[in-house]
Amino acid sequence: MVMETLQIRLTRGLVEEIQKLVDKDVYPSTSEAVRDAVRRMVIGSGELPKPIEKTVEKIQKEVKFQLLGARGTRDFLPEQQIVREQITSVLRETFELYGYSPLDTPLIERSDVLTSKYAGGAEILKEMFSLQDQGKRSLGLRYDLTVPLARVIGMNPQLKMPFKRYQIGKVFRDGPISLGRYRQFVQCDVDVVGCSAMSADAEIVALVNAAFSKLGFKIDIRINNRKILNGIVASAGIAADKMDGVILSIDKLEKFGVDAVKKELAGKGIAQDAIDTLLDTLVIEGSNDDKLGKLKKSLGENEGITEIEEVLSLVDAMGASCTFDPSLARGLSYYTGTIYETFLKDSKITSAVCSGGRYDEIIGQFIGKESVAAVGISFGLDRIYDAFLERDEVVQKTVTSVFVIPIGTALESMQFCERLRKEGIKADIDLLGRGISKNLKFANSMGIPSVVFLGQQELKEGKVKIRDMKSGEEKMVAMDAVVEVLKK
Repeated sequence: MVMETLQIRLTRGLVEEIQKLVDKDVYPSTSEAVRDAVRRMVIGSGELPKPIEKTVEKIQKEVKFQLLGARGTRDFLPEQQIVREQITSVLRETFELYGYSPLDTPLIERSDVLTSKYAGGAEILKEMFSLQDQGKRSLGLRYDLTVPLARVIGMNPQLKMPFKRYQIGKVFRDGPISLGRYRQFVQCDVDVVGCSAMSADAEIVALVNAAFSKLGFKIDIRINNRKILNGIVASAGIAADKMDGVILSIDKLEKFGVDAVKKELAGKGIAQDAIDTLLDTLVIEGSNDDKLGKLKKSLGENEGITEIEEVLSLVDAMGASCTFDPSLARGLSYYTGTIYETFLKDSKITSAVCSGGRYDEIIGQFIGKESVAAVGISFGLDRIYDAFLERDEVVQKTVTSVFVIPIGTALESMQFCERLRKEGIKADIDLLGRGISKNLKFANSMGIPSVVFLGQQELKEGKVKIRDMKSGEEKMVAMDAVVEVLKK
């Protein structure tokens, strides 16, 4: 750790307090006191006498205050990242059960790809992080995983269709920050390219149901079709050139309510009678069949209604469920058919945790074709993680399942630890030469399930002592039976 590059401003009172420790020869200098405090904060290093401990804690508090990450970003310590890895493991397993294969793309994309008129639209481009390389080429951080996928399809015409892929990766948006909204976050996407059949759209609903069921969440999957929205807007007498702007306003209904959307639409020059007609058609209640029946009367023949009916029928046949919501908009301009948003029930996380839709034009326009069918959905890992923390207490601070305590047997214990690892057991060992009590305290604080004691006596007898850290029960186990016992 290069401490010389770390500049910390301390209050005058704290500097005077540190100087007293220097005067007592506890530290050679104030800078060394700060280095020691930071070192202890980062890697830990034994206990201190109470007066010194209090000063060190004050230094650490000042350091933490001044060492700030970028706004809208977070660090995840091991106990936090373990939970996130568990979530992504469930998602990855579910994706693969449904026949999706992994794909990875760069964090950095060319600006002309990200800002293409076929990409994210004006709203999302406002939040794009832009940069320039040393060759003065314009680049940007990806704001989703869909646009990079479109580029990949365009650059790889040899891919067999339908192409079913999943991708789990970081994306970046310079947008407002709130609970569940960050500037760097992880998306977990599944997409089907090259299939226009509504069976693909329905399969995604089933996949979402399966994933959240495994994660233990109750959800409400809301579904609509962009063609229905377009029809509703047109039936209200709103000009086609204002359609995208109107749909962006409709997208705010859930968050801001009817009155706020009415005001915004009026500000966009939409006539009051058109606004009233639009919202009366959008905001309807009843079962899925009731809502579709009312829309058929309002819109007549509409391709989107036919598609939604087919999707709902297939979803029901697969034993899944979703709610048809004609006011669901999804503001991104590239959606052409089915759109989805998923919300958690009984959670403080009110934003959608999973969303997506059908985008049959973006890939084709990238590669110069009229249309390439595609539909997909994205799971927001950060919001799902926040919901996990809201629901469950985090107790696992390490992936280690066995902690080995050498008692005068450092070499033999390391060999024993390697044997456990070769058998697939996640094992750690005391590397600091601590006493038994301190090692037990460490293992307990980390939530490690089992501790193995290995001393000279145990070696002579060809046995080890295993302690169950939860119950406190100890037993002697023969060397050749250790792996079997620990795997139970």
